[in-house]
Amino acid sequence: MKLVNLNTGEILAEQVTEARTFVRRLKGLMFTKALPQAACLHIEPCRSIHTFFMNYAIDVLHLDRNHTIVGIESRVVPGRIGANIKNTASVVELPAGSIAQTRTQIGQAVQFQ
Repeated sequence: MKLVNLNTGEILAEQVTEARTFVRRLKGLMFTKALPQAACLHIEPCRSIHTFFMNYAIDVLHLDRNHTIVGIESRVVPGRIGANIKNTASVVELPAGSIAQTRTQIGQAVQFQ
């Protein structure tokens, strides 16, 4: 499955991993060595994230129920608690730098294809 920015047509990730169960959402990317450049983790439901027990920084997209971007966090380093952004229904964790590289902005819509 891919993650595509519907406003720009850019592919944000070639490989989407879903985290929908309690255990998978709880584990997230903890204890992983790296997030491959073309990959992301979609956590649903989820209102905010943390980077405890992680070894690298990540970018985070906050999505509403319609998969419109309602918040962005860039380069969240290990050991931090992410923002709690209004109307967030799910989040996408991407490799650090992905958001800037793809010119992704609040208000744009994404689609899982």
